[in-house]
Amino acid sequence: MPRPTAAQLAYGSCTVIFSTLAMLLLSQTSSGLGITVIALAALALGLLVAMTVPLPKARAAVAPADPVEPAPQEAPVSL
Repeated sequence: MPRPTAAQLAYGSCTVIFSTLAMLLLSQTSSGLGITVIALAALALGLLVAMTVPLPKARAAVAPADPVEPAPQEAPVSL
């Protein structure tokens, strides 16, 4: 499994933080079970967002278009 990139970590972390705050404020729950469910849902959402961030494309090695061949060597002339 490849390591997550900095963009994946940033998007996933921001998603977890902001979605947790939004869900806690909108639900106005104060029970421990409600907070646990919201925290788990936010973690799942953050993981989903982090895994769907596009990965950078690997550069393909560019082969030379016309390989240069060495010039043929002439045999020495003896006199």
